[in-house]
Amino acid sequence: MDSLLRSEKMTLCQMFLQSEAAYTCVSELGELGLVQFRDLNPDVNAFQRKFVNEIRRCEEMERKLRFLEKEINKDGIPMLNTGDNPDAPAAREMIDLETTFEKLENEMKEVNSNSEALKRNFLELTELKHILRKTQTFFDEALFHHQALHDPSMTEERIGLLGDEQTVRPGQTMRLGFVAGVILRERIPSFEVMLWRICRGNVFLRQAEIDSPMEDPVTGDNVHKSVFIIFFQGEQLKARIKKICEGYRATLYPCPETQTERREMAIGVMTRIEDLNTVLGQTQDHRHRVLVAAAKNIKVWFIKVRKIKAIYHTLNMFNLDVTQKCLIAECWCPVSDLDRIQHALRRGTERSGSSVPCIINRMQTHMVPPTYNRCNKFTQGFQNIVDAYGVAAYREVNPAPFTCITFPFLFAVMFGDMGHGLIMFLFALFLVVKEKSLESKRNSNEIFRTFFGGRYIILLMGAFSVYTGFMYNDIFSKPLNFFGSQWAVTHGDPHYSIEELYRNEKIGFDPNQTFLGSPYPMGIDPIWQFAFNKIAFTNSLKMKMSVILGVSQMFFGIALSYFNHRYFNKPLNLIFDFIPMIIFLFCMFGYLIILLFVKWIKYSPSQSHDAPSLLIGLIDMFLFNYAKYVSPGSPVRDDQKQFIYNGQQGFQSFLVVLAVLCVPWMMLGKPLYIRYMKKYGQFKHQPLSVNSGDLLGGGGSEEVVHNLESNGALHTEEAVEEEHVDLSEIFIHQAIHTIEFCLGCISHTASYLRLWALSLAHAQLSEVLWTLVFRIGFGLPKTYGSIILFFIFQIWAGMTVLILVLMEGLSAFLHALRLHWVEFQSKFYDGSGHMFTPFSFSHIIDGGLDE
Repeated sequence: MDSLLRSEKMTLCQMFLQSEAAYTCVSELGELGLVQFRDLNPDVNAFQRKFVNEIRRCEEMERKLRFLEKEINKDGIPMLNTGDNPDAPAAREMIDLETTFEKLENEMKEVNSNSEALKRNFLELTELKHILRKTQTFFDEALFHHQALHDPSMTEERIGLLGDEQTVRPGQTMRLGFVAGVILRERIPSFEVMLWRICRGNVFLRQAEIDSPMEDPVTGDNVHKSVFIIFFQGEQLKARIKKICEGYRATLYPCPETQTERREMAIGVMTRIEDLNTVLGQTQDHRHRVLVAAAKNIKVWFIKVRKIKAIYHTLNMFNLDVTQKCLIAECWCPVSDLDRIQHALRRGTERSGSSVPCIINRMQTHMVPPTYNRCNKFTQGFQNIVDAYGVAAYREVNPAPFTCITFPFLFAVMFGDMGHGLIMFLFALFLVVKEKSLESKRNSNEIFRTFFGGRYIILLMGAFSVYTGFMYNDIFSKPLNFFGSQWAVTHGDPHYSIEELYRNEKIGFDPNQTFLGSPYPMGIDPIWQFAFNKIAFTNSLKMKMSVILGVSQMFFGIALSYFNHRYFNKPLNLIFDFIPMIIFLFCMFGYLIILLFVKWIKYSPSQSHDAPSLLIGLIDMFLFNYAKYVSPGSPVRDDQKQFIYNGQQGFQSFLVVLAVLCVPWMMLGKPLYIRYMKKYGQFKHQPLSVNSGDLLGGGGSEEVVHNLESNGALHTEEAVEEEHVDLSEIFIHQAIHTIEFCLGCISHTASYLRLWALSLAHAQLSEVLWTLVFRIGFGLPKTYGSIILFFIFQIWAGMTVLILVLMEGLSAFLHALRLHWVEFQSKFYDGSGHMFTPFSFSHIIDGGLDE
C-alpha cells in the first residue's frame, strides 16, 4: 500500500563502469528501465563529447532507414511488425548494420536512377507517339488557314483538294515552318496568349488534349498534357517561339514533314515503347523484391539503431576517470530495485567479457529525488490525470489511488443515465478486450490513441454512470419500474374519483394518504417522472447530495494532509494548519451536513410544514439572528421558525465563534511560535538525515555494507530550515494560505454544486431529445409510420451519441477534472516535484523519449 500511497524511495548512486563493459552494462539497464542518469557534463557542447561520432553514425543509419521506409510506403508494401523487441546489438555489430544499410541504399538509388531514366525515355516516346498521331490533322487545318488568308473566295472543298501530298508539300510550296511539342494542359491558355502577343498574331497554333494522364518520372504523379503545333514563317519567329516554349517548360520534338516519314517514325517509336515496357517491368520487379526483403526487417532495424543511439547518448553523460579506463556515472534509482540493478550490471559485465566487475555506490546528497509512482495499465491513466496538474513532491501522498474511484464516481453523478452509461461502458469494454491487438497495430491517430490510453477510465466512468442512472432511475430520460411504485390511490377514494380526474388536469398526491409507507427499495420512485413538480424534487435532492459529496471530499483531502505532515515530521503544520482547517470546515459546512440528515430523519411527511429551511438557518447562524425562532415542539406562526433541537442557538453561536478564532489561529500561530522560539534561542534548523554511502557493487560477494532500508539519497522527513528565519515571509505565506483556505471553503463548496447543475442539464437535454425527436415517430399512422420511425430512430440515436455521450461526456469529464485538481487536491497536494524519467528502451521504442 505504501507504494500506492507514496512514491518509491529513491537513492542517488554512483557507478564505476569499465570502458569495455560500459556499453553492455548500459544496454542491460536500458532493458530494465529503472535508472535515471544524471548528466555529469552539462557545460560540454554536444559536439565535443566522447561518443559524438557514434551518435552521428546512428543518425546516418536512421536516415538510410527512413529513406527505405519512404520507398516501401511509396510502393504500398506492408511492413512486418511482429512486436518483437530485439536486444541492443553489440558495439561491433554496428559496422555490419552500416554495411547492410549502405548496400540497400546504394542499390535503391541505382534502381531509382535507372527507373527514372527509363521512365523519362518512356515519357518522351509516348509524347512523340501522340504528336505523330495528331500532326496530320494539324497540317490539314494549317493549310486551309494559310490559303484562306491569301484567297478568301477559296472554298473548303477546293482547299481540301490542294492538301494532297503530291500537289502541295508543307514547308516547301507554302513555305511554312512549324514546331511541335507537348505542354502541361493548365499552361495552354497563357501559352497561347503569350504567343499571340510576342509574335503579333503571325503564328497559327493548334493543340489537342492527350486523353490519358502521364506519369512524371521524377515525382511519380499523374499529369495531364496537351499536344501542340505552331506554324510560322521566318527564322526570327522560330527563335521567338522556341524561347517561349523554353519558358513554359514545353518539350519540343522533331516531326517529319511528310506523312510517309511520320508513319515510319511512329512504327519505330511503338517498337521502342514495347521494349521499354519490358525493361521497366523487370526493373520494377527487382525493386519490389528488394523492398519486400527490407520490409520484413525494417522495424527490427529501427529498434536496434535507436537502442544503439540511446546507449551512446547515455554514455555521453558519463565522466572519464584520470586513467581513461573507467566511466563514472550518477543515477537515481528506486531503493527496492537495487538488487535488480546489480544483477543487470553483472549480466552486462559477463556479456562484455570484462574481468573487472562494475561498482555501484550510494551517495549522500542534498538534492531532492525524483518522484516515481509505480503504475500498471489500469492505474496509469489516473496517474496521468494527477500528473497533468503537477507531479507530486518526493514521498508526498499520491492522490491517484483515490482518484481511481472518486473521479469516475463524480463524473457519473453529473452524467447519470443507464443508457448513456451503458454505451460508454460497452465502448470501453471493447477497447479493453481488444487491447492486445489494438496495441500491436500502433495506430497513429491521435484521437484514437487518447481514447485507447484512457480505456480503463472510460470503463469505470461508464460503469459508475450505469449505477448513478439506476439511482436516478433514468434511462434515456425514462424511468424503470423495477420494484413497483410506493405511491398508490386507494379504490373508492373520493379525492381521486373518475369525475375528479376529468375535472382537474393536475391532481396532488398527499403523502399522508397515497404513500404506502416504505420507500422505493433503490433509487428514485418512477412516479416522480410523471409528476409536475419533478424538477423541484430532483433539484432539491441533487443539490443536497452535491453539497454532501463535496464537503465529504474536502474533509477527506484535509485528512490526507495529516499523513503528509506526520510523515515529513512537521508538528507546526499539524497544530497550526491541520487542526484549525478541520475545525473551520466543520463549523462552516460539516455542521450543515449533519443538520441535513437530522432533518431528513426527524421530520415525517405530516410534519413537513414545521421543517425549517436550512439555507435560511445557516444565514441566521452567522448573523446571530434568532429573534423569530421558537423551541422544538412549540406552535409556529407564519412569521416564526422552529429550532431543530434544544440548545441549538448556543451551540451554533459557539461554532461561529470557534470558526472565527480559527482564522487568527492559522494566520498568526506559526509565525508567533517561531518568533518566540527564536527569541529564546530554542529554534534550530534540523539537519538532513542522510545515510553514509553504501558499497553495493563488487566482485564475488556483493554484500551490502550498510542497511538498505533507509533512504541514501535524501531523508525528507523535515524540510531544511534556514538558520536565519525570515518571519515576514512566513507571515505573508500564512496570511495568503489562510485567506485562500477560508474563501476556498465557501467557493469550493459552491463549486461542487456543478454536480447538481450538470446532472439536471443532462437529464433535461435527454428528455428534450426524446420528446422532440423520438416520440414524434410513435404518433404516425401504422401504414408508413414504422418506416419513418426507423429513420427517426437513426436521427435520435446519432444525436444521443454525439451530443449526450460525446459532448456532454466531455463536459462532465472536464468538470470532474476541475473538482479533483482544485477542490480536492488543493487541501493536501503540493505538486512541486519532478518526475522520474528512467533510461528505458520501451519508452524510446514507443516514442516517449526525445531523441
